Amino acid sequence: MQEIEIEKIVLNCGGVAEKLEKSFRLLELITGRKPQKIKSRKRIPTFNLRPGLECGCMVTLRKNYAKEILKKLFSAVENKILEKSIQTNCVSFGIEEYITIPGMEYKREIGMLGLDIAIAFKRKGKRVKIRKIKRGKYPKKQNVTKNEIIEYLTKNFGVEIEQNDSKRL
Repeated sequence: MQEIEIEKIVLNCGGVAEKLEKSFRLLELITGRKPQKIKSRKRIPTFNLRPGLECGCMVTLRKNYAKEILKKLFSAVENKILEKSIQTNCVSFGIEEYITIPGMEYKREIGMLGLDIAIAFKRKGKRVKIRKIKRGKYPKKQNVTKNEIIEYLTKNFGVEIEQNDSKRL
């Protein structure tokens, strides 16, 4: 019950109109799956957003296919992530340009785009908290801590964790 596993990986890109179509094609190219478009809920005038306008796209990957893609994505950031990008139960980081992913070539119709990656971790028994019928409590000791995530990533993917430094900000 204490074994850590990856629940899911979510890849997402933002954009409106033409940039959204490019982001959609990029996620489809990377994963081989059809992305889902996200609609905005709030009005943000500085980004020219209004409720109901499509403003991004995302793909969720699970099980073994997620681990294969994750190896490529970590190599795109040179197997290094910042310590501040790790929280309880999740890790998130970004890739500035998709051409840094191994096996990806520049596509003129897509241009230069980046994407964000969020990885969710879990332990066995999390379904008890999520299921609809006979939902149970999920104790805090079942959460995956920051140190356990760091240990899991270094052991299974060879990822180095860099300390937070103010120079990169």
